[in-house]
Amino acid sequence: MKLSTRGRYGIHAMFDLAVNYDKGARPIKSIAESRGIPEAYLEQLFSALRKDNLVISTRGAQGGYVLSRSPKEITVGDVLRTLEGGLNLVDCLQEDDLCGKACDCPSRTIWKRLTDGVNHILDGITLQDMIDENQCRTAQEE
Repeated sequence: MKLSTRGRYGIHAMFDLAVNYDKGARPIKSIAESRGIPEAYLEQLFSALRKDNLVISTRGAQGGYVLSRSPKEITVGDVLRTLEGGLNLVDCLQEDDLCGKACDCPSRTIWKRLTDGVNHILDGITLQDMIDENQCRTAQEE
């Protein structure tokens, strides 16, 4: 599985919102600058994240984006599914008749187990976990 720029940038942007969760809405310009993500691209990502109820947007002078719920309640899997679509390693796991060999495919169970494992790991990592690990790594470097 190879993540696209959408997934990688989306995780970075959501991490930024998680770190600043208690500080209110973050302007998109601030997120873009701090994470090195083009503003226009970030707008596209947040549009999808807003539709899936992972972020809330506010307008006005103090406007921007904020997580829709606590960083403890949003997983990396939630973010990647929104931005990358399904997290299947092969397309045939989404569409049984894609290759016409679904029932007779010797490797299908391998791809299914790998996909299930990846999803299990991604659903087990919250944005709060990312914050905690980053703080630990920063403390070790000092």
